[in-house]
Amino acid sequence: MTAACPACVATPGLEDVPVLPDMIQLSVPQVRCAACISTIEGHLSSMADVRDARVNLSQKRLGVITDRPVEDIIRTLSEIGYDAFALDAKALDSGADPVGQDLLLRLGIAGFAMMNVMLLSVAVWSGASGATRDLFHLISAAIALPVVLYAAQPFFKSAWRALRVGRLNMDVPISLAIGLAGPMSLYETLNGGEHAYFDAALSLTFFLLIGRYLEHRTRSSARSAAKELAALEEHTAQRQTDAGTETVTLDQLQIGDHVYVATGMRVPVDGTLISDVAQTDRSFLTGESDPVQHGPAATLNAGEINLGAPFTLRADAVGASTRLRQIAQLVETAETARNRYTSLADRAARIYAPAVHLLAFATFLGWIAIDGDVRHAINVAIAVLIITCPCALALAVPAVSTAAISRLYQMGFLVKSGTALERLSEVEHVILDKTGTLTQPGFSFDLNELPQEARPVAAALANASAHPLSRALANHLASVPPAPLNDLKETAGRGVTASFNDSRVALGRADWLGETGRDLTLQIGEARWPLPYIETLTEGAEQMIAGLSEDRFDIEIISGDTEAKTKDLADRIGVQQYRAHMTPEDKNARIEALTDAGIRTCMMGDGLNDTVALSAAHASIAPGSALDAARSAADVVAIGGTLTHIPALFEVSRRAVRLSRQNFAIALAYNAIAVPIAILGHATPLAAALAMSLSSITVSLNALRVGRST
Repeated sequence: MTAACPACVATPGLEDVPVLPDMIQLSVPQVRCAACISTIEGHLSSMADVRDARVNLSQKRLGVITDRPVEDIIRTLSEIGYDAFALDAKALDSGADPVGQDLLLRLGIAGFAMMNVMLLSVAVWSGASGATRDLFHLISAAIALPVVLYAAQPFFKSAWRALRVGRLNMDVPISLAIGLAGPMSLYETLNGGEHAYFDAALSLTFFLLIGRYLEHRTRSSARSAAKELAALEEHTAQRQTDAGTETVTLDQLQIGDHVYVATGMRVPVDGTLISDVAQTDRSFLTGESDPVQHGPAATLNAGEINLGAPFTLRADAVGASTRLRQIAQLVETAETARNRYTSLADRAARIYAPAVHLLAFATFLGWIAIDGDVRHAINVAIAVLIITCPCALALAVPAVSTAAISRLYQMGFLVKSGTALERLSEVEHVILDKTGTLTQPGFSFDLNELPQEARPVAAALANASAHPLSRALANHLASVPPAPLNDLKETAGRGVTASFNDSRVALGRADWLGETGRDLTLQIGEARWPLPYIETLTEGAEQMIAGLSEDRFDIEIISGDTEAKTKDLADRIGVQQYRAHMTPEDKNARIEALTDAGIRTCMMGDGLNDTVALSAAHASIAPGSALDAARSAADVVAIGGTLTHIPALFEVSRRAVRLSRQNFAIALAYNAIAVPIAILGHATPLAAALAMSLSSITVSLNALRVGRST
């Protein structure tokens, strides 16, 4: 593993890098700050044949325009301390937001028209009558009718889709109110009527579009994690034949083909190792923090990264049959199931929409029975529809969500799902991944027992090895001048040997040097010293556990790492429940078991092996350093680089739900006062406009309370 950049701080994402046809797209998960961007772009730009190199910090992607093969770029980045993985740019979304742009345009036009019609309405409300009043109404009609016809189309289309399948949604009463108010007001104007609802129709459209846009913004960050996994797959392979090695696409590979995997590249298929030895990083797949040493006939999976010498394997599963693709299918299934979650606003709409229709229809029938005047009955029924039209309800949840999301962003969280806050507020059980989530790349060493005279030898041996533990030890001993060594030799996955002052010296696994335990061991002559190491905790991990425990969450660690390492970490941070050797399928099964027991879970993880669990959990969180697929699967991304504020994330979520319910109560209280006035026929256009504005402003002000200090 590569050590985290010491300059990394929480930094807002830069604007998207445009994807060009000849641009290589790479995922670079360890990019965390402006210093990382400068290092990568500067180093690549200095290379021959590299025409451009640009890093997208928010998506942790690198775009390189070059004639060099992608393997060269990946190898170069590895040399400066950054792991990189090829992406298929065509499998990823472009990042454009045409729906949001369309809503903003309609919102702007509706707002501009509403202001102009309101100016004309003030003259009518001030006492204009006769021909003057009719002229102002006709001018209002000329402005309002085409604008409403254009700006309210999102509501009309949604209502029509619902009616076509025989159901009601919140947009049906909205469309009825807007659709009837315009033509009926025009009829009243042409026949000398006293009241017209052009201003109310525009006000409705304007405020409802605000709610619709806010709701869209809370949902627009979502991206399918299954697509991200597809983008992470290798799309070519080096096939060995009698004539040599040839580059082929995966769909050209057959089971039984021999596939060559170069150093630093990912395994493209599931297969059996033919070479004598291989060393891979399978942390994205299993969560194991240490590289894995493989012998002949070992099973390798697509997605593992070759850390040692090139090797050859026999293809056993290709394309859709690989374990990586099966995990992607599990993620897609879990995402679909989670998307069925019914939000608070949707549950309110199921009750509210039919109630409004019945009330308006009953009002129409009631006035027909009272005075037999169809025209008057229709006017009163329209007034009821306008008064009860859910401006406040439409703003109730989006206004709170937007305020809460803004507050959470200031705290270092990016909320990606529209229902994330509601689901987070319901969580009872928090499940934490170990490697990459609770721990960061790199290790800390206890060298108190190592003599000062032995440290230069340890530094020289560590500098000579590419093993992650050796690299970490080299960083730890960076201030120690390395000793001059001869006859350096590294045994992959075991250690490195050399000669120093006619003595044999070695640095490697304890069992390789005849000792017990898992510690790294230094040998000089016959003397040996263990070099105990521990994984580096993510900043704020202990504070997070303390805060979650105080809030009475059940906390559990599930990891693909070994029993010993998982237990050590659990004891270190004070977590009682833990499970080790967990595969992606095991993690998913654990989530499903808790869900079946009625327990609502929140999963927090960073790797490919966590994506299924992140998608299956009731809610999910990924650190900012996570793999693209994990960040896409999660509801919330912790971009702040610390876990300290995770308990506050849950608190803000609970507060947001409380305020949303308060906003529904405000809307219902408004209706309880306004509806009787409308039914009795006293709801003038002025009263309707004032009531709608007052309720919407009240709901919006109440929503701002979610942003108070946490």
